[in-house]
Amino acid sequence: MPLRRTPPSASIAEPGQGAQLFAPSAARNAGPLCDLLGHVAPQKGRALELASGTGQHVVAFARALPDLNWQPSDIAPDRRASIDAHARASGLTNIAPALDLDASIPGWGATHGDQALIVVVNLLHLISAPEAATVIAEAASALAPGGRLVIYGPFMREGALTSAGDCDFHAALVAQDPEIGYKDVSDICATAQAAGLKPVDQIDMPANNLALIFERPAA
Repeated sequence: MPLRRTPPSASIAEPGQGAQLFAPSAARNAGPLCDLLGHVAPQKGRALELASGTGQHVVAFARALPDLNWQPSDIAPDRRASIDAHARASGLTNIAPALDLDASIPGWGATHGDQALIVVVNLLHLISAPEAATVIAEAASALAPGGRLVIYGPFMREGALTSAGDCDFHAALVAQDPEIGYKDVSDICATAQAAGLKPVDQIDMPANNLALIFERPAA
């Protein structure tokens, strides 16, 4: 995906020890996301996180779900270095080295298949609608039968932004790049269903975020 212009509030990461980066937002939502995955994720198999960012999330996920083999990914070299540094510091053995993967480019689903779980956190509002559709279609292709796609982030509901904070953030995103901004839940669900996924659940999360759960049918 192209390096899009986003407001400073969209991705805050502070320098940490060595190559590690630290995002306050990742520290805040790691717990709720681990609780969510504990309820909706398959318990065994391969798990791919798209746009892993600093690596804080994947370490938390790998610790909470130790029987999944986690593959983090990101397009930014400094983020991949941070992911690997966090993984080394954790001592966990179920995290692979960070993958250089642009999830908005068609074709990756065929080369990274048989995933029991794919996790997308706070990405779709930072990319265009066509790029988001590619992410979902390729994720659907990469899932094993019965595998699940978990998408977390801020969304429009029935074309409306539902809080003052969401209105401000969406406006800031669009001001930086008119192709990005909040996506509507109904559009994401329609895209996922067109890609062959079935909706499983829509879960309210802290800070007015949503988790959308989809599954690739087993047969």
